[in-house]
Amino acid sequence: MEHTRNIGIAAHIDAGKTTTTERILFYTGLIHRMGDVDDGNTVTDWMEQERERGITITSAATTCYWTQKSEGMVKLFDNVPHRINVIDTPGHVDFTAEVERSMRVLDGAVAVFCGVAGVQPQSETVWRQATKYRVPRIAFVNKMDRVGANFENAVWEMRKKLGAYAYAVTIPIGQEDSFNGVIDVVNQKAVLYDETDEIGLRYTVTEIPEAHRERAAMALAELVDAVSNKDDEIADLVIEDRPIPPDVLKQAIRRLTCKIEFVPVLCGSAFKKRGMQPLVDAVVDYLPSPLDVPPPTALDRSDADQPVEVASDDDGPFCALAFKLWTDPFVGKLVFFRVYRGQIRKGDLIYNPRTRKRERINRVMMIQADERIDVESVYSGDIAALVGLKNIITGDTLCDEDAQVLLEPPTFPEPVISMAVEPKTKLDRDKMSEGLQRLAEEDPTFRVYTDNETGELIIAGMGELHLDIIRDRLFREFKVQANAGAPQIAYRETVSRATEGEGKFIRQSGGRGQYGHAVITLRPNERGKGVEIANEIVGGAIPKEYIPAVVHGLEEAIAGGVLAGYRMVDLKIAIVDGTYHEVDSSELAFKMAGIFALKDAAKKAGPILLEPIMKVECTTPEEYQGDLLGDLNRRRGKIVSIEAKNNATSLHARVPLSEMFGYATAIRSLSKGRAAYSMEPQSFEPVPANILTAILDSAKPKAARS
Repeated sequence: MEHTRNIGIAAHIDAGKTTTTERILFYTGLIHRMGDVDDGNTVTDWMEQERERGITITSAATTCYWTQKSEGMVKLFDNVPHRINVIDTPGHVDFTAEVERSMRVLDGAVAVFCGVAGVQPQSETVWRQATKYRVPRIAFVNKMDRVGANFENAVWEMRKKLGAYAYAVTIPIGQEDSFNGVIDVVNQKAVLYDETDEIGLRYTVTEIPEAHRERAAMALAELVDAVSNKDDEIADLVIEDRPIPPDVLKQAIRRLTCKIEFVPVLCGSAFKKRGMQPLVDAVVDYLPSPLDVPPPTALDRSDADQPVEVASDDDGPFCALAFKLWTDPFVGKLVFFRVYRGQIRKGDLIYNPRTRKRERINRVMMIQADERIDVESVYSGDIAALVGLKNIITGDTLCDEDAQVLLEPPTFPEPVISMAVEPKTKLDRDKMSEGLQRLAEEDPTFRVYTDNETGELIIAGMGELHLDIIRDRLFREFKVQANAGAPQIAYRETVSRATEGEGKFIRQSGGRGQYGHAVITLRPNERGKGVEIANEIVGGAIPKEYIPAVVHGLEEAIAGGVLAGYRMVDLKIAIVDGTYHEVDSSELAFKMAGIFALKDAAKKAGPILLEPIMKVECTTPEEYQGDLLGDLNRRRGKIVSIEAKNNATSLHARVPLSEMFGYATAIRSLSKGRAAYSMEPQSFEPVPANILTAILDSAKPKAARS
């Protein structure tokens, strides 16, 4: 395990993640011919949609091996083969769930940044995801061969925008079209590439050229100063004015990186094949093995769900986390899992604490992107796949029945956009139902449900591109022809003031009747806090056995809203009073009383409609800045900041999602194809009054039925 690295490659869209992964696989010897994203022949972008569009849609796992060679440099693990499990993750915000679940099972990450654009919006998102799951990381500033590349600016933005304690361990030799190597700051050596070598295999490790020695010495002094502020061993050497050997400095950097107190920064060009070998060396030198990270905490099911640590140990009871499901056309459902403790072989029994069922393992596979390799067993620290498991979902724990534990599952954002779909023919109906069910099992941010009011089948996801890919996969993989309506926005409702509501349900039709009476208080909750329901009944005004029925009624009313039929959020509800009848009261009557009480209170509490607001960043040449500003204002956008960056302008704005449909086409038209944008969900905010009328008019039939 000490020679295993589980890493992810994560970044903003088009920063060069897939190309970086492809180069790593080539230089480690896994593949013998490098592909390119533009040619649609990379290993990790294996889906048809990925190769056509030139983007990563699903995270792909693969395994390679790397042995560090001295070549005139001090390395921590000379001539020891290391196994590197690599997951290439998507950069587009629509597929953020792939990054989320990958980060949950990784021990380390390589954050890739564009040398020209620096820290971009999705860079911040993946950085937050890595911080959330406490994943140590190194940074790789890519595209140093591009016009406008600025390594120092990229490092400065990491510190400013991400709050990262980031310092360079390699710096570029030359820039833009003259970039031809890197300086290893720790070893004070230059790595120069042969310009006639198109595959980047021929390079020399030499003394630093005279013109770069002062800059290299300054970079080393800055690095030592930064490390000494965090590491006592280096601080003692600095105070005593003693020399700091490269291996001692590397060990200190490794300690700090594993504790998430330091981010080593490297540079290079994945496309031009420069600086990739030092990057793989840094993965081995600085990123942790499964033994170097704190063991995950799980709940012990046999001991009243007490928290326990699951330490990495091949001989311990088996424990793993299923982090991804995928439907393979040849082998069926694949369950990707990370082994945290123990080992598993073909024929073993595993236990799922969620379903309380055990299953026998028929096939265990190691994954090489779209290739499946059968193996006899896997061990602690491995990432692999199982075939044939039933009743399993993303986030399930798989363990030994005699040592039942529950690992924390990854969390996923709620869908923000939806559309109605219907099959074109009766023949497509059954196939579409099966296809959507399988896709929903694979993707936790994709939802399928039937609208109770309209009877329409609704699909919901993270954005237009997300739903477009779903429809494309339905057609290609499941041979389903379907019509789709315009995407609908996932609005929410809330209230603006505190009030009281009363609900009575009384029916008498001869014999035993129905009687339920509940009084509640309703007030707004803090934005983002959700719905809180409290029981404040005193004196037995409502018997305890009927309180759950009232709560059930409140929850049902919340789901339907009172203004336009949308789910209500951010409410504080207290059940404060009521009455009951000795004979006629029932759970049904009190459930209905709860529904009526919430409807009554919400109508008097100033109900408001909330719409999703997106954080938008547009990068454009200066001459198109005015046109884009005008267009964003027309879309009800609020400009947050305007930033000049490397002969371009970055516009930061907050824009309602309902106004962003078709924006990809609009921004290309306004800038003659030279501007780009990205957006991610930020918050929900009240809908302006002039817009609200149109929304309510369109929602009247739905609201009336609810």
